[in-house]
Amino acid sequence: MSMCTCTVKESPLQFKSLSSQQFDEFDEMGYSLSRLTLESDHFDEVGSSQTSGKLLHNLEHEVAQLTKLRSAPHERLNQIGPGKRDLPVSVVKMLAGREGNYSGRGRFSSADRCHVLSRYLPVKGPGLVDHMPSRAYVSQFSADGSLFIAAFQDSQIRIYNVDKGWKIQKNIHAKTMRWTVTDTSLSPDQHHLVYASMSPIVHMVNVGSSQIESLANVTEIHEGLDFSSGDDGGYSFGIFSIKFSTDGHELVAGSSDDSIYVYDLEANKPSLRILAHTSDVNTVCFADESGHLIYSGSDDTLCKVWDRRCFKATGRPAGVLTGHLEGITFIDSKGDGRYFISNGKDQAIKLWDIRRMTSKATCIPGQRSSEWDYRWMDYPPQAKDIKHPSDQSIATYRGHSVLRTLIRCYFSPAYSTGQKYIYTGSHDSGVYIYDLVSGARVATLKYHKAPVRDCSWHPYYPMLVSSSWDGAVVRWEFPGKGEAPAPAPAPAPASFSRNRIWRRHFS
Repeated sequence: MSMCTCTVKESPLQFKSLSSQQFDEFDEMGYSLSRLTLESDHFDEVGSSQTSGKLLHNLEHEVAQLTKLRSAPHERLNQIGPGKRDLPVSVVKMLAGREGNYSGRGRFSSADRCHVLSRYLPVKGPGLVDHMPSRAYVSQFSADGSLFIAAFQDSQIRIYNVDKGWKIQKNIHAKTMRWTVTDTSLSPDQHHLVYASMSPIVHMVNVGSSQIESLANVTEIHEGLDFSSGDDGGYSFGIFSIKFSTDGHELVAGSSDDSIYVYDLEANKPSLRILAHTSDVNTVCFADESGHLIYSGSDDTLCKVWDRRCFKATGRPAGVLTGHLEGITFIDSKGDGRYFISNGKDQAIKLWDIRRMTSKATCIPGQRSSEWDYRWMDYPPQAKDIKHPSDQSIATYRGHSVLRTLIRCYFSPAYSTGQKYIYTGSHDSGVYIYDLVSGARVATLKYHKAPVRDCSWHPYYPMLVSSSWDGAVVRWEFPGKGEAPAPAPAPAPASFSRNRIWRRHFS
């Protein structure tokens, strides 16, 4: 018996020199990071009723050890001064150890840095970045954190210059939108942005131009990239997910015709179509920098791994991973070609190791209800206790809600946290942060009045930006002395950005 699928989406019927002020900010930051505090001091939710003082799981897997190695200080730093050896190493000990060269390095290692920075979660605020009269669907920092992209249902895409006080660098009026901007992706060189909607045509904009207002094919050309075969008609399918390859030469897309597409930008045509799933492909991404492996997630509840080097010979995925009971809304790769996380309509995030994949899916007849529709129905309470009998995931994280829209989840940044956390938006208007290893919910950010579809953690600085269907785009920062951040900071001098101050201090 084949697995029952339920294709559900958002319903259209539902509605550089430093100024004195910067030195003061930097001094306050140094003071905050030098306080003797336990790690749990900034984990607002560990003792909440949701966790009841208990951890959700204790991950005994290679990824747990790798995470600890990348976010734990040198063992000799725990021997400095009096104190219990089983407590987290305080920042005071870290600084004393660095000055005394206890580790033999004469500086913080990357793991030392992650141990310090990961203690200070971006939970204070929020500060309002922008407010639009339309639902926000996309929030994305650029790879270097200098730009931030927000996309809205009313066909507007705004690119903010983070280093210049969140000034709007580009205001894009999208062309030929159908329903909403479903996804955007910025090229690795940050010169071009592609945006998708419920159409096989993806548009590309030159965001490096001097023109601020980018009105499609009026003030600037928005080049159309046709992912269809040319004879399918204008709206034969829509694209839910679009990503640039690391080298910027290709795009990978997931679509409503159950397929994965790879588009060759140099040849200006699709180079590969994979009939990948038995329902909508809601999310795709490259597994690592090589571009050989692609992860996909679908409303058929399956995650699949595709190896382009052997696909043409076999015509099959490299492997299938089962465990979700409902459709998958988003996948984020750890970037190592081995681990990824997925958000599911079964109200759970799952962590996967592709070495556990099998050649075919395990059916679960009778476990799912074809009558449930996440666009307007709450998740059945009795379904929350159901577990997939052949779950291949290595950890599951619960507490947030995945309803009404394709809510996204991510690993926290490698630079500042060692990917120690995962975070996600939620239908209940919050942002949830979980500890990867323990499964504990370490923070919940509450401000919005509608579902948070997307959120993005700055790659270097402890800052997180969330966007919601209430039209608000807000940022959350590290605690400092406890004050809420100002809504819009003064522009940083061009010669010395705030991001580089942070990176230099902790390297």
